[in-house]
Amino acid sequence: MTQRAVFGPAGNSESFSAVHKSSLDAPAWINSMGLGAYEYQCGNGVRISEATAAKLGAKAEENSVRLSLHSPYYISLTNPDRLEGNLGYILASAKAAAAMGASRVVVHTGSATGVERTVAVENAWNTLREALRVLDEEGLGGVTLCPETMGKINQLGTLEEVAELVRRDDRLMPCIDFGHLYARTLGALEGYEATCAMLDYLENNIGVERTRVFHSHFSKIEYSNGGEKRHTVLADTTFGPDFRPLARIIAERGYAPVIICESSGTQAEDAAEMQRMYLEELERIG
Repeated sequence: MTQRAVFGPAGNSESFSAVHKSSLDAPAWINSMGLGAYEYQCGNGVRISEATAAKLGAKAEENSVRLSLHSPYYISLTNPDRLEGNLGYILASAKAAAAMGASRVVVHTGSATGVERTVAVENAWNTLREALRVLDEEGLGGVTLCPETMGKINQLGTLEEVAELVRRDDRLMPCIDFGHLYARTLGALEGYEATCAMLDYLENNIGVERTRVFHSHFSKIEYSNGGEKRHTVLADTTFGPDFRPLARIIAERGYAPVIICESSGTQAEDAAEMQRMYLEELERIG
């Protein structure tokens, strides 16, 4: 059977939290919405025990939900002075991910302020290389690190910069946040042609196989002169990007990415709407 894209929320929607108190209930709830992915959020620190992570993994398996994990926001791959701390945060994230059966850990790249961007890329690569070594030593080589494209102009994380990091080791996978790229270019990276060009760039720089199964975040994002300001919702008519072009392209190309919706408060509902658009595109092309 041909692989397809899988959709799900980043963390818990407001509608979920209004009824449920534990994220252990999330996989069944996500499955009931017809979705197949869930990104567990450790943005403020890895606070889930390995025992609870294992319970979440069992619930996800029961409900055919694919798990990933977002590591702490305060990781800064670009800061060599914080190497030891960053490695500790990444290791803790990978341990939690492995305990719950999540194969992908999303990692923020960090600031590029006050340093040449090429130097920032090298600093980030040195941190990732050390992180991969540590994970191998800990028997966690099966956990894939996913450096993320970022939304603020002063952050490392253009499409080109993330591709440069990922191309250096096959164990890395890009997390392409289309809302972030839209915001950091002040709305320029938007629409069918621009999205095709982004994915063509990935194919040419990290290969077709990794491109077709890339990790992704998607939401509409309000921006200001510095780039990302805040996440909005799919129904927002003021800011983009529009999901339909991406839905069309991944259907046309036979891609099978994991697409995690990061809408503000409606991430599961918006993930379901994005999946609906994708399925419409699959039906259109037959």
